[in-house]
Amino acid sequence: MSSKKRILYISQEVTPFLKASEISSNVKTLAQKTQESGKEIRVFMPRYGLVNERRNQLHEVIRLSGMNMIINDVDHPLIIKVASIPSAKMQVYFIDNQEFFKRKAIVKDEKGKYFDDNTQRSVFFIRGTLETVKKLGWIPDVIHCHGWLTALLPMYLKTYFKDDPHYANTKVISSIYEDSFTGELDKNTLDILKFDGVEDSYFNHFKNDLSYASLTKTAIDHSDGVVLFSDNIDKEIIDYANDSKADTLKFVKEDEHFDNCSTFYDQIMGKEAKLAE
Repeated sequence: MSSKKRILYISQEVTPFLKASEISSNVKTLAQKTQESGKEIRVFMPRYGLVNERRNQLHEVIRLSGMNMIINDVDHPLIIKVASIPSAKMQVYFIDNQEFFKRKAIVKDEKGKYFDDNTQRSVFFIRGTLETVKKLGWIPDVIHCHGWLTALLPMYLKTYFKDDPHYANTKVISSIYEDSFTGELDKNTLDILKFDGVEDSYFNHFKNDLSYASLTKTAIDHSDGVVLFSDNIDKEIIDYANDSKADTLKFVKEDEHFDNCSTFYDQIMGKEAKLAE
């Protein structure tokens, strides 16, 4: 087995498969720099209908596809696709499902209305990624989450996957961006979580509302580290991260921030090593 440290990136967006955004550009650059620093990486994102399969040369990975996942008592097939970013010398895996990701949009329709099934889409993406990584036989030292569509992963790692030996020693980091949503998550969000065996104590913030702030605070509560990836994050969120048990990496504008992330991974993994001594 390779002695290289392994970083799993799970992201709402990755360029060049979607247009450049703060999240999509940062994930591509960060993953590339992390790989160049000597660590192994895997990158996962949803296969939205916006992704041009022909132009980006996506192809299905048959040996990884074929699983079905039950979300809130409904069975959904999981398809895995992959494509390369030649300029970055790295691959990106895509979580695909016709019902959740065929639409030509990310989280809201052309009128700006957020989809009513974003929680289901989020859970399918998160669980689909973690199950696929298991099929790959690849054990990540750190999972780094990007975008609020991934914000439930830290909680799922501590609940749904808590007894899974594959992730027994995996640390999780949440990146916080300026990107947010208005209103609330799906009204059946708590039913979805409870169906997956998540106990009430893990989503205390959701007892007040299903807002972006509650979702982000829930992610922070169950993360080992938090990376502030914007200088326009709501002060309430920044203060909450700084007061949490998770280590927090502050934002800097220069490329130095990407180098800081690599050091931050070592810091998070180092805490685990010290506890094991």
